[in-house]
Amino acid sequence: MPQIIEITDYHAPELDVFARLNERELIHLYDPLEGLFIAESPNVILRALNGGYQPVSLLMEHRHIEGQGREIIARCPDVPVYAAPLEVLTQLTGFPLTRGILCAMRRKPLPPAEEILAGTRRVAVLEDIMNPTNIGAIVRSAAALYMDAVLLTPSCCDPLYRRSVRVSMGTIFQIPWTVIGKTAADWPKKGMALLREQGFRTVAMALRDDSLTPDDPRLQAESKLAVILGTEGDGLSSATIADCDYTVRIPMAHGVDSLNVAAASAVAFWELGNR
Repeated sequence: MPQIIEITDYHAPELDVFARLNERELIHLYDPLEGLFIAESPNVILRALNGGYQPVSLLMEHRHIEGQGREIIARCPDVPVYAAPLEVLTQLTGFPLTRGILCAMRRKPLPPAEEILAGTRRVAVLEDIMNPTNIGAIVRSAAALYMDAVLLTPSCCDPLYRRSVRVSMGTIFQIPWTVIGKTAADWPKKGMALLREQGFRTVAMALRDDSLTPDDPRLQAESKLAVILGTEGDGLSSATIADCDYTVRIPMAHGVDSLNVAAASAVAFWELGNR
């Protein structure tokens, strides 16, 4: 039987994860374990469950108990379900819930990059990208457009931040991913060395006049490619570009110099993906 708990006390500590703890506090909530994150909307929550993530508690509108939340509740029979009308939930969280359901879930230990790279042919590497919307959009494109995995440098935004998960539409639970290196000092030198050790040729997405276009046959001929995208505004570091095997630039029209990194990733992944 589901544990349906009516919300009567806004200050109940069980609701802190949804209403009062920020993203960084959630990460460290259960130290020395892996911490928590929040999945939002039925499809995203189901994808997280399919990805093996363990639910801790649910928060939803009453109407979803026998509606969109029914399958989720059935798969989480021992998880408490906090329920209230929408206006009460909005007052509690300070914002309208996307489709009326949130799920607090435990993080999983991240696998080493070597494990993620084993058996892959095309990987996306994100360097110091800090915007959670961009992270989510890039992950969604990577999953949809034939990348085998995603690697993030240690200075990237956490892809399990609520907005990143929501923008990715839960595809972060469908594509293998991890962080490459333990600290910011491990990138690019150690990270690039690891990619080479694993047999990858590297592609820097950068605005260089001597760059190749994404459809260049030399790129298609490579058995293993790591497509590296840089931070918003500044792009890839000069050290990363210098250490890459190829530099690629997307041709532009009407005097436009570049695309947003998320849009550029979709173009690159479509051209270079493991189809």
